[in-house]
Amino acid sequence: MYSKLLNKVSHKLFEPVDASSIVFVRVAFGLLIPWELSYYWPHIENMFLGSPVHFTYYGFGWVQPLPGVGLYYLFAIVGVLSILIALGLFYRIVTPLFFLGISYIFLLDMSFFLNHMYLVCLLGFLFIFIPCNRYFSLDALINPKLRTPFIPLWSLLLLRVQIGIPYFYGGLAKLNPDWLDGEPMRTWLPEFVSTPLLSQFLREEWVAYLFSYGGLSFDLLIVPLLLYRRTRPFAYTVAVMFHLTNAYIFKLGIFPWLMMAATLLFFPPDWPRQLLARVQRKESPLEHEAASLPEISPFYRLITTHGVILYLAFQLLMPFRQGLYPGSSSWTQEGYSLSWNMMLDAKRHKIVFNVTDPKSGRKREFPPERVRIKFMSDRQFRKMSSSPDMIIQFSHYLAERFREKGYPDVEVRARVHVSLNGRRPQLLIDPSVDLSKVKRRLWPPAPWILPLKQKYLAR
Repeated sequence: MYSKLLNKVSHKLFEPVDASSIVFVRVAFGLLIPWELSYYWPHIENMFLGSPVHFTYYGFGWVQPLPGVGLYYLFAIVGVLSILIALGLFYRIVTPLFFLGISYIFLLDMSFFLNHMYLVCLLGFLFIFIPCNRYFSLDALINPKLRTPFIPLWSLLLLRVQIGIPYFYGGLAKLNPDWLDGEPMRTWLPEFVSTPLLSQFLREEWVAYLFSYGGLSFDLLIVPLLLYRRTRPFAYTVAVMFHLTNAYIFKLGIFPWLMMAATLLFFPPDWPRQLLARVQRKESPLEHEAASLPEISPFYRLITTHGVILYLAFQLLMPFRQGLYPGSSSWTQEGYSLSWNMMLDAKRHKIVFNVTDPKSGRKREFPPERVRIKFMSDRQFRKMSSSPDMIIQFSHYLAERFREKGYPDVEVRARVHVSLNGRRPQLLIDPSVDLSKVKRRLWPPAPWILPLKQKYLAR
């Protein structure tokens, strides 16, 4: 039964489809990445090299900034690799190198996490396997035997699902009491616009609800509307307006532009070719050509089919892990990252670290200003002050510094007050816990994170 179903799925996944829409996304992706890296370039020193503390992802503590000018070279190399992806030159060599390089940049510091950089890493990974250099590429020009205007259906399916996931899961994440009550849009909208007249307009109560419910409806409905042929043009028009608005107000880097380009994957796969034929007022060159792909071995089909199924299962299930933890993930941050939680929380915080040597009784206090100026960048401090995992990492760092100075048994505690989406400030973690002894872990839930007392916003 399983073998019969697998063969049926495998046969469907390897049906040939027009490659032109995926080629369009490949080119757009390759050209947008240097733009994104240009945002980082002037701040590499401040963001990655000037701070003695780096907040690493669990299991990736070994990822550290390259010394000297090495990080500058890496950014430049990744930019060049992305251009080569756009050109389709040395594609099979370039794509793994690009994925490793962009993933390294992404993993350098948790405090610089951006959902669209995570998406870029995932797309970079998929491009390793998707043969979108077979058409409109320098590789196909150099090696005509490689050229084919068709691509297996699984390539298009993977990219469509990957682009649909941020939309749909971003909408699911917004189904929470705060978002439905207009937060954090009520707090953020006036802060992101410097124009006095527009800023005043964005302070209106109804505008906060318009953005909240409009964003929620858009995220949940856009993929179904794109999948239905009759609503697809309307849906894409709304998507363009949505992303342009976000680009203007929230300054989200390449994310709106990448999504506008990638969302075109939901149109028929030959849309670029048909559009070009209409502009040139002639018949599409593939109009009467039989769709076919190079001969593929049964083993390759089997491996690819299982790979597609496993990848999609991982991507579809991963965001739900935050539901395994008690309380609000916006508060505890457990299972929060890599789950497409976008723009869900506005936080105010105050944090003070206390280091105590039990033997000598000596105590040392590290107030916010000292921590920010001496140990980390402004963004690192802002993100660390409301993230239990980063607080643990900094506590370990402080303890290690004191051990190096001859205090091997120091204890580190923190008093952290956080206000989530306009709530009254409350303690985030237990101030009596020696954080230097707490080990980082993904499971079970951390008992030293205090529950959010004020469940709902008071208006």
